Amino acid sequence: MISPHDTDLLTVDALSVDIDAGQRIRPVDSVSFSIAPGQTLALLGESGCGKSMTALALMRLLPAAGRIAGGVVRYHDEDLLALPEARMRQVRGGGMAMIFQEPATSLNPVMTVYRQIEEVLARHRDMRGGQARAEAVRLLSAVGIPDAERRLDEYPFQFSGGMKQRVMIAMALAGDPDLLIADEPTTALDVTLQAQVLDLLAALQASRRMGMLLITHDLGVVARMAQAVAVMYAGEVIEQGDREAFFARPLHPYSRKLFAALPTPAGRERPLETLPGMVPRLDQAFTGCRFAPRCPVAMAHCASRMPSWYEVEGRQVRCHLYDPAGMAAESTTAAGAVPERMPAAPPPATAPLLAVRDLAVHFPVRKGLLKRVCGSVKAVDGISLALSPGRTLALVGESGCGKTTAGKALMQLVRPTGGSVQLAGVEQVGRRGKALRPLRQHVQMVFQDPFASLNPRMRVGDILNEGMAALQIGESAQVRSQRVDSLLSRVGLDPAMRDRYPHAFSGGQRQRIALARALAVSPKVIVCDEPTSALDVSVQAQILNLLRDVQRSEGLAYLFITHNIAVVDYLADDVAVMYLGRIVEQGTREQVLRQPRHPYTRTLLDAVLTTASDADRVDRGAPDEAGPPAVEVPLPSPLNPPSGCHFHPRCARADAVCRAHYPEASATAESGFVRCHHPLG
Repeated sequence: MISPHDTDLLTVDALSVDIDAGQRIRPVDSVSFSIAPGQTLALLGESGCGKSMTALALMRLLPAAGRIAGGVVRYHDEDLLALPEARMRQVRGGGMAMIFQEPATSLNPVMTVYRQIEEVLARHRDMRGGQARAEAVRLLSAVGIPDAERRLDEYPFQFSGGMKQRVMIAMALAGDPDLLIADEPTTALDVTLQAQVLDLLAALQASRRMGMLLITHDLGVVARMAQAVAVMYAGEVIEQGDREAFFARPLHPYSRKLFAALPTPAGRERPLETLPGMVPRLDQAFTGCRFAPRCPVAMAHCASRMPSWYEVEGRQVRCHLYDPAGMAAESTTAAGAVPERMPAAPPPATAPLLAVRDLAVHFPVRKGLLKRVCGSVKAVDGISLALSPGRTLALVGESGCGKTTAGKALMQLVRPTGGSVQLAGVEQVGRRGKALRPLRQHVQMVFQDPFASLNPRMRVGDILNEGMAALQIGESAQVRSQRVDSLLSRVGLDPAMRDRYPHAFSGGQRQRIALARALAVSPKVIVCDEPTSALDVSVQAQILNLLRDVQRSEGLAYLFITHNIAVVDYLADDVAVMYLGRIVEQGTREQVLRQPRHPYTRTLLDAVLTTASDADRVDRGAPDEAGPPAVEVPLPSPLNPPSGCHFHPRCARADAVCRAHYPEASATAESGFVRCHHPLG
C-alpha cells in the first residue's frame, strides 16, 4: 500500500467496519489510504463495494447497527475515532464536510434552504442575520442556482434533482472545510453545471489547499479532478496509484472492465461489455480473491488463496496476475466477453406513434396573503416532438430546462397549458379518468430515481401486477402471475425475487424492476427519465444493453431524457436540444453531435468530460467553425427569461438582433432545424 506521510491531511490505516444485522456484515475491510492538502483521491467501484460506508465511517456517521471494527483514522494528526462526540461535531461541517449522494433524503423537507445553510454558517463561522444571508446568496450563486436571493426562501421540494444537489454542495462549502468528502457530487447534474461545479471545487482546492475524497462512478470526473485513484471492490481496495498511470494502463482485471463498459460511438454496432454476476455478499468469510467468480482471467488458485499487494510501475495492485511466482499459471475462459451478435439497425423514421405539437406547461407564481398570480414559470414553452417505432429520440439540456416536465406532460401526469399530444392520431390533451386508459397502457415512464418510484410497502411481484390489474390486462390472476415471472426473467432477474421488497435490491436491480413495470402493460412508447444517471458504469452498460434489446424485439419508441452525452451518442437515433423550455436544435444523432449548429449545443458538447486521449476524441468540427466559447454568466430564471434569444446572455456571438428577437426555426440537413440568428457553419 501507499505509505502515509507526516504532512498528510487525512491518514486511514486498516479501517474496518462491521454491521450487525442479525449476522456480521463487513462492508469495509482493512482499507488504507492517505490524502495530502490540496490533493484529490478518487474512490472507484460498483454499488455495494463499500465506498459510501467508508465515507460515513470517516465522519463517524455510521448507521445504528454499524461500528468501527478496527483501524486508525488521523485528521491533522488527531485520532478521529478517539474523539468525544462533542469535539467530533466541531470537526464535522467545519474541518471535514460531506456532500451526500441523495440530496432529496439529506435535506430537511420542512426547513427553507436558507435556514439549513444558516445553521452551518452560525455553528462553524459565527455568521448570523444579514451577513449570513449575504453569504448564503453568494454560495448558491457560486454553485449555479439562478435567482439565488429569491430561491433561498424556498423548500427542497421546490427544486429539481440537480438543483437539490447544488444546494447540498453549497451547504458543504458553507463551513469553509479543509477536507471535503464528496459522495457522487455531480451525479444529478448536467454536463455544463458539472463542469462549473468541478471548476469551483478545483478553485477552492487551489486557494485553500483543500483535500478531497471523491467517490464517483464517472471516470470522466476522475480524469478531470483526481491526482490519485483507489479502486474498491467488495469492501477492499484492490488497486491504488497515480491518475495518469491508471488511465494509461489499469492493472487489475476489474479496473479494465470498468473502462470496457463505457459507451462509445465506435461501439454502437455491438452490445456493451458487461461484468457477469454481482458484487459478492459481504456477510461471508472470503478465502480467495473476491473478484475471482467474475474475473475473465481467473486462475485455479484465485478462489482459494488471498492475493497479496504487488508494486507495479510505482502503483499497488492486489492480484495474483502480478505474482512473479505465478505469472505463467493457466487462466480460465474469459467471462463477460462482448457478445458477437450485432444489433439490428434502427428502422427508418415512419409515421409517429406519439406526436407532440406546441406543447406548453406554465406554472403560476403566487405571492402575498391572497396568493394572487404575479407571473408564471414557462417550464415548457411550445415544443414539438415525434416518436416513431423502434427509434430513440434523446432530449438533452441542462437541469431545469423543462425536460422532465415535458416527459410528464406528454403522459398527462402534468396537465399541459396548451398544445397537442396525439397517440396514434387521437388527441390526449384534456382527457380525464377512464378516457386516459389507452395512453396509460401505450405510454409508460421509467423514472430517474427507481427507489422513490417503487412503493416500499409492496413486494416486487405486486408492483409488476398492479398496472396489469388496473388496466385489466391478462385473462386471470394466474396469467398475470406467469407474466410477472416472465418479465423478471426478461430484465435479467430471478423470478424467485418476486416476493422481495424494493429495499432488498441494488440500484441497478431496482432500475430493472422499474423497466419491467413499464413493460408489464405492453406499451408502444417508453419515456426514460435519466434511467442511468445514478448507476455505475458496469450496471449502466447492462441497462443500456437491456433497453436496446427490448426496443429491437418489441419495436418500442423511446424518449430518452438525459444529460449524459456519451449515452446519447451510443443509444439515440435522433437528438433534440432543449433550453429554457424550448427546442433550440433538433436532428439526427450524427448531425447534432458531429456538426452542431446552435452555440448552446456546442457548449454542451464542449463541457463533456471524457477519458479519451486527444487522438481518440470525436470530431465535432474544426475550432474555427465552433465560434467563441460561451460566456460564463448565471443561468437565467425560467420565471423571467431573457428577451429575444434566451441564450444570448451566455453567447459570445450575440448581437442586437439576438437581444431583440427570438429566432425562427431554420431547416438543416435530414429534416432537422436550428433556432439561431447566427448558426455555426
